[in-house]
Amino acid sequence: MTSTASADLGTESTGRERRKVVAASMIGTTIEWYDFFIYAFAANLVLAKLFFEPAGPGMMQILSLVTIGLSFLFRPLGAFLAGHFGDKLGRRPMLVITLLLMGVATVGIGLLPTYQTIGMAAPAILIFLRILQGISAGGEWGGAVLMSVEHAPTGKRGLYGIFPQLGVPFGMLLASAMLALMGAIAPGEAFEVWGWRVPFLFSVVLIVVGFVIRRTVDESPVFNEIKETRQQESAPIVQVLKQHLPLVIVSALFFAGNNAVGYMLTGGYVQGLASRLEDQGGLGYNPVHVQLAVLTAAVVWAASTLAAGALTDRFGRKPVVTVGWFVQAAGIIPLFQFVFNGGVGGVLVGTCLLAVGLGLTYGPQAVWYSETFPASVRYSGISISYALGGVLGGAFAPTIAQILLQSFGTTWAIVVYLLTMTAIGLLATSLLRDRTGVPLDLDFERSGEWKDWRPAKR
Repeated sequence: MTSTASADLGTESTGRERRKVVAASMIGTTIEWYDFFIYAFAANLVLAKLFFEPAGPGMMQILSLVTIGLSFLFRPLGAFLAGHFGDKLGRRPMLVITLLLMGVATVGIGLLPTYQTIGMAAPAILIFLRILQGISAGGEWGGAVLMSVEHAPTGKRGLYGIFPQLGVPFGMLLASAMLALMGAIAPGEAFEVWGWRVPFLFSVVLIVVGFVIRRTVDESPVFNEIKETRQQESAPIVQVLKQHLPLVIVSALFFAGNNAVGYMLTGGYVQGLASRLEDQGGLGYNPVHVQLAVLTAAVVWAASTLAAGALTDRFGRKPVVTVGWFVQAAGIIPLFQFVFNGGVGGVLVGTCLLAVGLGLTYGPQAVWYSETFPASVRYSGISISYALGGVLGGAFAPTIAQILLQSFGTTWAIVVYLLTMTAIGLLATSLLRDRTGVPLDLDFERSGEWKDWRPAKR
């Protein structure tokens, strides 16, 4: 296969196969992020009281939020493992394994006895299961992205690449809907006793569906080429860190700028702040109404993500993302003013405005990452960058926000923090090369043209 002939690797996949791949990537990432967000939302609402109450009112909430960030510390491990085996054994097997691992951890949390029942073993096991979620999330994203982008026609990579990205807003939408439903079915004390467990246990159904779908898709044509020519790297992780470390760092900072802000929603911080009772440091809004407001924001986020993917195919990756950072900043500034002063309606308006910028900065990330790293180490490169960006950005964003609020007594401290992270994302974007349309195949990498390739003027 020559680099010219393979410039559009999507020609090796039929339209039917591409649709299957897109569906498998989107549904799988939706399930993964549903599981991840259910924990984050529950940690903000009930897990502090159920598992960390002996620490006291203020500290138990912080400890609960710390467990959200703790899983991010293990995302790099998941990225290293999935990246290594994804570049050596294939993208598809990793998608199935990470999905099952996430499902086991999520159902385990739903079945876990509380501190009142088994004492210190309860938070210890909770932390262990949360770590398993982090390992799974660290390996999942890279495989889903590459299955979509490497099957795509060159001119539509941005569009195809947004489908695994839609897993975040769709997962948040599904998680918010489940919590709203259970909040209505089992309000108040019933939610604390058993209602919170149902969304975790519901993951069994989702995992079965995702497993069946992912087992039916074909392997990425890029990996098939690598396998047929026996060109797998013996240690792709080492090669990435040795040859592409600056790209990994800049790409990680790019994601950190989006992730820190996004975790105000996906980490459940805004929902928890708005829903918790006033004596627990919240605003006391109706929890069901708050979840419905955030559900609406998830729809806006999905629409913005979809638009961003299509726009990058027309205008390039960098211009769309650059505009997105300014839109994201514009959504950050009034967010907490809406939340504190506008009731549930304020939560709705504030989160929807924020979601527009989040979609514009998150949507193009999949295709941009895929075009940044060469074929032989691509899974490792994008997975490590994504995992490190999660650690630097979203890992402890809710915890940092809560500490800032308690320390300064004003949400403007949180706003400054989020604007700083957005500025870091903008800086990383300016440093990252736009490689829109670069050939993704192994022959092009081996030709020596990869490093100096530039897109044609648009």
